[in-house]
Amino acid sequence: MRVWRLDPVRSLDTLACLNEAVPEPGLRQVAVRIRAASLNYRDLMIATGRYGMARLKSRPIVLSDGVGEIVAVGPGVTRVEIGERVAPIFTQRWLGGRIQPDFAPTALGGPDDGVLAETIVLSEEGVVRVPEHLTDEQAATLPCAAVTAWHALVVAGGLKAGDSVLTLGTGGVSLFAAQFALAAGARVIATTGSEAKAERLRKLGVRDVVNHALVPDWNRAVLELTGGAGVDHVVEVGGAGTFERSIASVAMGGHVHVIGNLAGTALVDPSIILQRRVHVHGIQVGSRDMFETMNRAIAHTRLVPVVDRVFGFDDVRAAYEYLASRQHFGKIVVRGA
Repeated sequence: MRVWRLDPVRSLDTLACLNEAVPEPGLRQVAVRIRAASLNYRDLMIATGRYGMARLKSRPIVLSDGVGEIVAVGPGVTRVEIGERVAPIFTQRWLGGRIQPDFAPTALGGPDDGVLAETIVLSEEGVVRVPEHLTDEQAATLPCAAVTAWHALVVAGGLKAGDSVLTLGTGGVSLFAAQFALAAGARVIATTGSEAKAERLRKLGVRDVVNHALVPDWNRAVLELTGGAGVDHVVEVGGAGTFERSIASVAMGGHVHVIGNLAGTALVDPSIILQRRVHVHGIQVGSRDMFETMNRAIAHTRLVPVVDRVFGFDDVRAAYEYLASRQHFGKIVVRGA
């Protein structure tokens, strides 16, 4: 079978498509034929040596997110059956409850092997069924970006109708957050640096869009849009470079969900967090329980993920390069072999 692996040097030039033996499932394991996989910014950071992961598996299979069909099961499997369409959970040991430090080595795509192969083998505990109305390309976007947005807004933030949510940019997490918020009856304010992307956000149902290229102090615009009150939730994907403005955008007692680190470095005075009684949540994806609950909501609301572009299995480097360009609106997907 064909499989994409990353050289220990970690650069896009070292991504290699190799021929390997088809893996066989062992005790309570399942073999999944991958139909599609999707990229996250984390994948780009790992591939270019910027993720800071000291114990990255030597030559790991890349990408954490995908969907496929169970084609074989090992002894003792009872949770799923051959022929079912499933997606892997990001952290294979995080089934429910609080995240534990010893779960970290089971994260797919680094430290452990990922999904970009013709067939992968996982524990039966590490997969979930996906909503039937989604295509393979759409379902492949769920494991990281969607679960992260769900964890932030619904699980940690207790999102409810009438809340206001600020999203930053038009990557996967931000768009899923916007879609979940709109489906819940919340108001969404979004930032982007592109008028073309602003128009696409409006077509998605986001009525209030702030162009940060034209309005660098976008936090002031957010306060104006909310009558000075601020928003109930900020989905913070920028990191240090945007965190201070995110804190300045949130309402008294509101929530800032810290997810990414895409925008430089800065020092933040923690007193502003205390003054505004802000709840700051560090979010990294979520558990299997969260994934399954989210899938039920997606199926009920018929929500459809935003897929920007689909690449062929042989065009993986081009997919990474497109992600690095930050031209995308939504998710970037690679078809199965």
